[in-house]
Amino acid sequence: MEKVNQTFFLSHGSPTLSIDDSLEARQFFKSWTQKVLPQKPKSILVISAHWDTKFPSVNTVLRNNTIHDFSGFPDPMYKLKYEAPGAIELGKRVKELLMKEGGMKRVDEDTKRGLDHGAWVPLMLMYPEADIPICQLSVQSNQNGSYHYNMGKALASLKDEGVLIIGSGSATHNLRKLDFNITDGSPVPWALEFDHWLRDSLLQGRYGDVNEWDEKAPNAKMAHPWPEHLYPLHVVMGAAGGDAKAEQIHTSWQLGTLSYSSYSFTSSL
Repeated sequence: MEKVNQTFFLSHGSPTLSIDDSLEARQFFKSWTQKVLPQKPKSILVISAHWDTKFPSVNTVLRNNTIHDFSGFPDPMYKLKYEAPGAIELGKRVKELLMKEGGMKRVDEDTKRGLDHGAWVPLMLMYPEADIPICQLSVQSNQNGSYHYNMGKALASLKDEGVLIIGSGSATHNLRKLDFNITDGSPVPWALEFDHWLRDSLLQGRYGDVNEWDEKAPNAKMAHPWPEHLYPLHVVMGAAGGDAKAEQIHTSWQLGTLSYSSYSFTSSL
C-alpha cells in the first residue's frame, strides 16, 4: 500500500466553482492529478466546513449522495451529482482513532448523510470519475483551533494506510462582505492582510500561531466572523505533524473578499 505523505487545505469558495469556467480556482482543481497529486489514494477523508456538529461525526454510507446545500444559484447546479462510493471502514477507523489516540469520549456515525458542497464541488473537479471511496468528518464550531489540530494529530496514521486527508474550507469567509462590484479578481485590503498573515504563518511553520489565529491574526473576526471555514485547516495541519512543510499551491480571489488560497503539508519521512 502506497503511503500518502501530504495533507491538503483547499479553499472551496463559492458553489459557482462547480460551473464557472472563468474562475482561476476551477482550473486549479481540474489540474489536480496532473500538477498537484498524481498518486491515486486508496480512499479520501474530507473535513468540510459545511458539516458542523456538537460532537465529531463521520458518515458511514455505501454510496455518497450529493447534498445541494445552497440556495439562489443557477438551476444547472442543482442537477450536478457526485455519487462517489462511501468508505465505511475508513469512517469506523476515524472513529476509533479519535477515541483512542484523540481521547474523545464521543464520535457519532451518520448512516445517511452524503457529501455537502464543501466536499463534492472540489472533489468533482479533482477526481471526476467519482471512483475513490470517500468519508466525511464534521467540524465543531463550538471548539477552537487547537482542538481541531489535536483531532488531526490523532488521525495522522491514516496517511500510512493510503488515505488522502483533505480539509475543505476557506482562507477567508465573510459572506456579508462580498463585493459584487469587484469583478477583476482583486482583493480588498483587510482580506489580503489576513490572507498574507495566514500564508506567512504557514510557510514559516508557525502552526501554534495559526491555532490561535483568532487572537494573533490581523482582521481575524472580519475574515472569519464564524470559525468553521478555518477549522478544516487545523485538522490537516495536525495530521501532517508539527515538522511538516507547508506550501501554497494556489491563490486567487472572488468578489473582493473570498480567498481561494490552498495549501499542501508535506510530512517528514
